[in-house]
Amino acid sequence: MPMRIPTAIVLSASLLVAGAAHAQQNPLDVVPEKMPFDIPYGAPISLDLAMKAAAAAADEAKKRGWKLHIAVVGPAGELKYFIGMDDAQLASISISQHKARVAATYRRETKALEMGVQGGFNYLLTLDGVIASRGGIPLIQGGKLIGAIGCSGGTGSQDEVACKAGAAIVK
Repeated sequence: MPMRIPTAIVLSASLLVAGAAHAQQNPLDVVPEKMPFDIPYGAPISLDLAMKAAAAAADEAKKRGWKLHIAVVGPAGELKYFIGMDDAQLASISISQHKARVAATYRRETKALEMGVQGGFNYLLTLDGVIASRGGIPLIQGGKLIGAIGCSGGTGSQDEVACKAGAAIVK
């Protein structure tokens, strides 16, 4: 007479095997050869350059009819220059500064954090000061991070377009 194994035992064993296989495929276990986003910090952005970058972002926003707040920070995330466009939403004052600060201190576009969270890497939300929303871009000059620009007030993609216009001023 064939032996019958209860369905619950079969199901439990299947889940354990599937769980073990899933644990072995964790992308966080991959050890990269080089450090990602390892951009050296440079001297803080000058006031003149910060003003030019913010003005370029504001010009792009005006051209498209967007009302944004624009913040430029130094490499440690300290506010260097700020433009608040007329009638931009008030919440975006601090959000633009937050995006810029995160882009500078984490040395990456805030879009990378947004994509990470969307990809299931929710641990990113546990890191101090993270904002997982595009619109924060590091400012690189001579291969060194001298600050970052953050925009807020539109959709994430609108904020990003304006920031890229500002970042293009820095070379």
